[in-house]
Amino acid sequence: MSRLSLSTRRRGVGGAAERMMALEQHSAPAQPARDDVPDASGAPDARPRRKWGKRRLVPLLVVVLLGQMAVAMLTTAVQQTPTIDEPVYVGTAAEYLHEQRLRHNPEHPPLGKLVIGVGVALADPHVDRSFTGDQGQLGRHLLYESGNDPGRLMLFARVPVIVLTLLFGLVVFAFTCELAGSVGGLAALGLYAFSPDVIAHGSLATLDVPAAGFVLTSVWLLWRARRRPRLHVPLAGVALGAALATKMSMLAAVPVLLALTALSVWCARPPAEPRRRALVHAVAGAGVVALAAVAVVWASYLVVDPRLRWAPEQPIPVVHGLRSAAVELLPFPEAYRDGMRVQFAFENYPWQGFLFGRLYTGSLWYYLPAALLVKTPLGLLALWAAGAVASVAVRRLRPVAPYLLAPTAVLLAAAMLGSRDFGTRYAVFVPMFLAVAGGCVLAVRRRWVPVAVGVLVLFVAVSSLRTYPYYLPYSNEAFGGPAKTHLRLHDSNVDWGQDLGRLADRLRERYRDERIWLVYKGSGVPSAYGIRAADPRKVPAGEVRGLLVVSDSSVAKATGRLAELIDSSRPIDTVGHSITIYRR
Repeated sequence: MSRLSLSTRRRGVGGAAERMMALEQHSAPAQPARDDVPDASGAPDARPRRKWGKRRLVPLLVVVLLGQMAVAMLTTAVQQTPTIDEPVYVGTAAEYLHEQRLRHNPEHPPLGKLVIGVGVALADPHVDRSFTGDQGQLGRHLLYESGNDPGRLMLFARVPVIVLTLLFGLVVFAFTCELAGSVGGLAALGLYAFSPDVIAHGSLATLDVPAAGFVLTSVWLLWRARRRPRLHVPLAGVALGAALATKMSMLAAVPVLLALTALSVWCARPPAEPRRRALVHAVAGAGVVALAAVAVVWASYLVVDPRLRWAPEQPIPVVHGLRSAAVELLPFPEAYRDGMRVQFAFENYPWQGFLFGRLYTGSLWYYLPAALLVKTPLGLLALWAAGAVASVAVRRLRPVAPYLLAPTAVLLAAAMLGSRDFGTRYAVFVPMFLAVAGGCVLAVRRRWVPVAVGVLVLFVAVSSLRTYPYYLPYSNEAFGGPAKTHLRLHDSNVDWGQDLGRLADRLRERYRDERIWLVYKGSGVPSAYGIRAADPRKVPAGEVRGLLVVSDSSVAKATGRLAELIDSSRPIDTVGHSITIYRR
């Protein structure tokens, strides 16, 4: 072979190699530039720094949103005196800690009260172990008759619920980030963190927000189980069990969550897996969730008393028919089943309700939707509706629609069928779930959507901040704000006994040395706050002179002597939008 042909062949091979290298370099994905690599102009590339700044901005905004929520809840916790239900839970929690027995408050399982008990344990109150009264007297005895500081004890009892509420905010953020990115997650967290209902009830030592938050956490974990079922399915069962071990009303969500478990496991199946085997795995996944939930419920009772001694202080009602059969089928401790019997007995009681100025006996099926319409910020209502529509209409969001909408709809329907029209706290899961749906609106690819969502979130924030620190009686601007809520709703929507301390301050500041006639609806003890008052219903109307102070829930339901006294008096002041002061 000649040197010329060899040289030509080498050049051909070398040229081909060079062309291949050039082609590979052209087709390879561009590598992100480092901060210290200059661009063509000789200056460092600013893009990575902007990305790094964005990564730092998102956690900062999360901290800001949750920080303002924490301030709002702590302020509320400090300023509000015990609501009607709180002394029962705090007294029962103290009994769990000091006597390790199951005796009071069977209508609610122990877990939520054990959470409250963390704060009670830190407060280290004096507990009278010889006390033998009922559960209502138990809490008042602990707070006001055992040498404890009621303000300090209530604050310590409320702090664990506040912490749990903030953690559920992180669940809302993480859930929405997976669906609509970090901006959607921030929008959802903003809706959650400024929700007056979540702030109001998340700052109390009650069970509504913890139970709803555990259900939300379970749904989020089931959504993640579509990719990693072996990890997330058992965790979802634990979260569901925590909800069931906090409030029995969460039982309505069990069939929905078991169906969502099967759906998640089915979606996680390998492409080559036979359908029959995938179906078996889906059913097995639902079984794992059910077993984990049952185990958590049993564990919550065993933590209180490893021997499961059950000696109820109150008589347990007898339940008949299908309800009796359903109770007997529950795979839970006898104390849980007796609690269900108490709940069913509550459903048979003729409770009074109040809606839009109408006082009635029984319940109205539309009470909760109407109350939510009044007590939800207008921007939040708009984003709830838009989020629900987007989760169905936007193709990339359709898979999550059953996870967000089905549990919310089923729990709301179950609450609407209840006999106690006492407040939106029975539907506090709605703002928690639909905050995620509201953040998902940002998944809609329209230029005007981010601006619209931002304006609505800002509107929610302004409406929420304007009611600070009176979150319990909040109503939106269309219904006149918190000062007008008592004209349309009552009980825990407005007046839950939370302003007894504020009333004491007002009387000292403006009405010192005046005769006080008081009709107070709550669990607080007026004399413990320096209020010296008499009941105007126990003396002739002509003797009632001075100041007539009436809780707004009592005003809403006033009849007979009290109604006559109110009609013949002149309103001169209000306290916390929940108590009205009249002059006679």
